[in-house]
Amino acid sequence: MNEWLNIIFRWVHVIAGVMWIGHLWFFNFVNSQVAKTFDPDSKKKVVPQLMPRALYWFRWGAAWTWISGILLLGIVYYMGGNLLPAEPSMSVGAGTAFGLAALVVGFFVYDVLWKTPLKKQPFAGTVVSLVLLIAVTWWMSCWFSGRAVFIHVGAIFGTAMAANVWMRIWPAQRKIIAATRDGQAPDGALVALAGMRSKHNTYMSVPLLFLMVSNHYPTIYGGSNSWIWAIGFVIVGFLLTWAMYAKSAGPAPAKY
Repeated sequence: MNEWLNIIFRWVHVIAGVMWIGHLWFFNFVNSQVAKTFDPDSKKKVVPQLMPRALYWFRWGAAWTWISGILLLGIVYYMGGNLLPAEPSMSVGAGTAFGLAALVVGFFVYDVLWKTPLKKQPFAGTVVSLVLLIAVTWWMSCWFSGRAVFIHVGAIFGTAMAANVWMRIWPAQRKIIAATRDGQAPDGALVALAGMRSKHNTYMSVPLLFLMVSNHYPTIYGGSNSWIWAIGFVIVGFLLTWAMYAKSAGPAPAKY
C-alpha cells in the first residue's frame, strides 16, 4: 500500500509542480517583460483575461504540489525509516514534530523578516535569510540523516513558496486585477508586494528542484558534511536564477 501511495502522490507532485513552476517562470521571465510594453488600454483588455486564468493554474498547482509533498514526506521519511541516521539521537516522533515545525516556523520567520526595512534592501535581506537557513540546515544535520536534511531544506522552501502564493501573491493580484479591469491604477504597495514575493519564489524554485531529486545522489547527501553541500546547491541555484533574470531582460528572448 505504501508503495502504491508513494507512486500516486509522487506523480501528482510532479504534475502539479510542473504546472506551478512553469507558470511562475512564465510570470517572471516572460510576462514581466511583455507587460512593460502595454499601454493603459492594453492592460485593461489583456490583464483581466490573462491573469485570472494563469493564476488559477498557478495557485492550485502550488496547493497540490504542497499537499502531495507533505504526504510524500510522511510516507518516505516520517513512516518510511529515512528520517534519522543509523544511530539516532531522537525518536521518530520527535523528529517528525521537529521536521514539521521547521516548515511552519521557517515561513513565519521569513515572512516577518521581509516585512521589516530589509524588504527595501534585497541584498542585505538575502544575506540574513541565507545565514538563518545555514543555521537551520546545520541544526537539522545534527539530528536527521543527510537525505532528510536535503529534503527538509527543500520542503522549507516549498512551504514558504506555497504560503507566498496563497497568503501574499494571490490576494494582492486579485485587487490588482480588479483595479486594472476598472481602469484604475493598482495600489503600488500591492504591486511591490506581489512582485517581491513572486521573485523570491523564483529564486527558491531553482535550488528547490535539485533538493527534491537529491535522493538520487547518495554520494552528495551521504557524507558527514552533507549540510554544507545542501547550502552550496542553494547558492548555486540562486546564481543560476540571477543569470536567467539577466537573460530574460536582454534582447535575445524577444528574437525569433
